[in-house]
Amino acid sequence: MKKTLITLLLVLFMGGFVWSQEGRYFRFTIDQHRELERITRMISIDKVVEDTVFAYAQPDQLKSFRQQTSYAITLLPLPGRSYQALKMTGRTLTDGKWDQYPTYDGYRQMMDSLAEAWPAICRLDTLGLSAEGRWLLAMRITDNPGIQEDEPEIFYTSTIHGDETVGYVLMLRLIDTLLSSYGEDARLTRLVNELDIYINPNANPDGTYAGGNQSVGGATRFNANGADLNRNFPDPEDGPHPDGRSWQPETKAMMRFAEEHHITLSANFHGGTEVANYPWDTWSRPHPDSTWFKHLSTVYAQSAQENSPDGYFTSLTPSGIINGYDWYSISGGRQDYMTYFHQAREVTLEISDEKLLPAGELPGLWDYNHEAMLLYMEECLYGIRGLVTDRDGNPLQAMVVVQGHDTESDSSMVFTDPVVGNYHRMIAEGSYDLRFLAPGYEEVLVEGVEVTRGEAVRVDVEMHKEDAVDSEVKWRVYPNPFRDVLYLETDLDRPSGPVLVELFDVQGRLISTKEINAIDSGRQRFRLSFSEQNLPAGPLYLVIQGDDGRITRKVLHLP
Repeated sequence: MKKTLITLLLVLFMGGFVWSQEGRYFRFTIDQHRELERITRMISIDKVVEDTVFAYAQPDQLKSFRQQTSYAITLLPLPGRSYQALKMTGRTLTDGKWDQYPTYDGYRQMMDSLAEAWPAICRLDTLGLSAEGRWLLAMRITDNPGIQEDEPEIFYTSTIHGDETVGYVLMLRLIDTLLSSYGEDARLTRLVNELDIYINPNANPDGTYAGGNQSVGGATRFNANGADLNRNFPDPEDGPHPDGRSWQPETKAMMRFAEEHHITLSANFHGGTEVANYPWDTWSRPHPDSTWFKHLSTVYAQSAQENSPDGYFTSLTPSGIINGYDWYSISGGRQDYMTYFHQAREVTLEISDEKLLPAGELPGLWDYNHEAMLLYMEECLYGIRGLVTDRDGNPLQAMVVVQGHDTESDSSMVFTDPVVGNYHRMIAEGSYDLRFLAPGYEEVLVEGVEVTRGEAVRVDVEMHKEDAVDSEVKWRVYPNPFRDVLYLETDLDRPSGPVLVELFDVQGRLISTKEINAIDSGRQRFRLSFSEQNLPAGPLYLVIQGDDGRITRKVLHLP
């Protein structure tokens, strides 16, 4: 009896501990939309339906929220606490039984077996480890996975909120479909041949398996440290840590992945409602590519509506699309992080009103969404693309600016991949003038580039080095974008005196000064570290000035 009582108390204690780690789920009503600006900085808004706000909060956050506001709060059951029809399997789902969720070990086994079965067209990537040591996995699918080619890179990722599990299984099925259909289905073969595809089925495995590796029952929104990972990224408006937390292991892994790759287009799959949410989330102003973002979101939403029963993908708006800020503002979201800091256009795709769907309904969600997923992928094959090289055909790292359209404040320009020299500029149909800029090379202007919807126009550019007459001092600045360290290289045997290096923000304010004693060192390559300084994220101007002349370079700082 004593042993039974101790066991019961232990279960209750552990149950309370898990509950406090995953927080509370609740709803309340607001009078005006503008109230959300304050609310979103206090708690984690899940969704807003008319005047009703659904949100999560850790116990301390909820206590503070109640003290600082007068909203009447209704506590709700946690979505991940639903155990209805959660059919699980520890085996691979690739035998066609897609009406079940994988255990964590089953998930790993499935990704391993797919990589082993199709080695010619895929590679299994490990992005890093979660807070509790679970793997963050991504499958790379392309016809030559061992090399980089002149192809746009697309990234699909799901379940950054661990209790939003529909996309998790759909991503696994998409991987299996692309691999098993290669060489059999002409359309899917073309996608694999012409794209470099990365698919991360689960970005928060600790949240999904909060109840243990054998079941998704008990899944929670947060990671193991109680952090909402979709509020944990650097924000274009609110800086490096808008949620007041350090970057989580999962966030760091995603940031490393984004920095090491050259993503053209990405999508973040969620659940809880049905809508395509496009940037910005953090700013009320429209993105310069707002027209194109609306088109991209409509492509997905219309396909989902056409391939499903009446009412699907209309629960929030009849069109199935919405601007992020117009819905509700958030800071630290991955969508804005990818779009602003990496120029990788990203849309948030909410694909199920129910977060933790009964397993038997998963095949239906695949039927509704798989055509939309393919159409979305095809969009990064359209617009303007090309190679930027020097006169010897070597790839260059260059910035491509659509004149009169792109803005520094929105960081809407794109950059070439320095390994291949390729760029991909998705944009609405119209006529555009393009500027190509690379340090040490003459600017190139290409006028009157005509873009037609659903087609690609190629603009290859050869850039020539600046003449000595135009620039007395030859300096190269890299990497660009940069994080904490910049390198400067000069063609001069030895600069004739000290060199002053200054960084200015886009408003022209001086934010950093460094001096290189080049005449003493006799070096041609210099390392500048800014790790001790809190540089603002975004575009900056670098001014290099010495006895031999002065040049200005535009650089992009990543937090």
